[in-house]
Amino acid sequence: MYEAAEWLCRTMTDSGPRDASVASTVGRITETLADTRSRDSVTLAVDLVDRLLSEGAMPPGESDRLLRSVAAKLVKAQHLRDIEPLFSEVPDGTSGPAVELRACLLGELALIGSGAGRRSLEAYAEKLRELGHPLARLPGARLDMEHRFAVRVRGLGSFKTAKQLRSRLPEAPSTDGGAVAGRGAGDARDDGRANAAARPFRAGGWAREPETRFFTLPSPLSPDDFGISFIKELPLRCLAGEGGRRGSALACATTPDDVLNELFSASYVGGVNGQGQGGAYARLYAWEGFCALMGLPAGVPLLEAVRRAADHRWLRFMAFTDWFHHDTSDVAFAVLDPTRTRVAVLAATDTDADRDGPG
Repeated sequence: MYEAAEWLCRTMTDSGPRDASVASTVGRITETLADTRSRDSVTLAVDLVDRLLSEGAMPPGESDRLLRSVAAKLVKAQHLRDIEPLFSEVPDGTSGPAVELRACLLGELALIGSGAGRRSLEAYAEKLRELGHPLARLPGARLDMEHRFAVRVRGLGSFKTAKQLRSRLPEAPSTDGGAVAGRGAGDARDDGRANAAARPFRAGGWAREPETRFFTLPSPLSPDDFGISFIKELPLRCLAGEGGRRGSALACATTPDDVLNELFSASYVGGVNGQGQGGAYARLYAWEGFCALMGLPAGVPLLEAVRRAADHRWLRFMAFTDWFHHDTSDVAFAVLDPTRTRVAVLAATDTDADRDGPG
C-alpha cells in the first residue's frame, strides 16, 4: 500500500495538475495504514501525511480532516511505544503538517489518559505551549467534566421527544414572571461569541447554520422564572411558528457537562452530511463554544471555566416548529449568568435546511 501511495504522490508532483481523486486515494491508503497495527505502519502513515499535505495536493478543509483522522486512528490502533519515537525532536514553529499531526496525537492521547510521564511527549507539549499552538491550551489529561466525551450508553442518545426529555431531566415549570421578563429582554449582539459557540456545529458540517443569540435583562431574573415561558418570549428563529406541530415547547434543567458534551459530539461525530473532526479539535471547539456561552474571555484557564460554570443556570429546551424536526439531531440550550441579567441561547439542527414542511 505504501509503495502504491508513494508512486501516486510522485505522479502528482511530476504531472503538473494535481488530481484530487489521486490525492483522495492516497489519503485513504494513509488512513488504512494508520489503522493497521505495526511500528512500520506508524512510520509509513506519518510519512504519507507529510508528503501529501506538504505538496498542497488537498484543499485546506480536506487536509485538516485527513490529518485529524490519521492522528485519531494512530492513537486508537497503535501501541504508545510505537508512537513515542515521533516526538524525538521538539518543533521550532507551529506550521506544517508534521507539527500539526503531533499536536493532534497529543490531544488524542490526552483524551484516553495515555502518555503522561513520557518525557519526550511532555517536552513536545511544553514547546507547543511556548509557541502558542491552539491545542496546547488543553490539559494533558481529561477533566472530570469531560467524562462523557466519546462515551456511548445505550438508551442515552439524542433527545427526540418531549417524553424522553422529561424522563431524563427535571422540567423547568412555566411562570407568568418568566413570560414578563422574556418580553423585556434586549438583544445583545456579539458576533465573536456567536461564532465561537457555533463553531463545533460548523466544523462538523451540521446541515443548518446554528442560531446563537445573547440577551440582557433590565433587572435580575428569578431562577424560578428561567423556564420555557421566558424562552418563548425571546425573538428566536428556532421558535418561529411554535405550536404549528403537535406538541408544546418545554425546557428542562440540565448540567454544564451535558452542554459541553453536546458541543464536543457535534464536531467529533460530525453531521449527516459532514465529517468528524477528531477528538483533539472537537475538544478545543467544545471548550471555546462553552466559554463563549458563558461570556468568558478567550484563553481563560479551563479549570476556571469549570468553576464559573457552577454559578450559571443551564436549560435544555425543545419545541415543535419547523426548526426542530426531531428526526436526526436537534440541540437547544439557554444559559443564565450569575448576575441573572444576561442570557445566551444556542439552537442547532442537523436536519436539511430545505426541509420546511411539518412532516
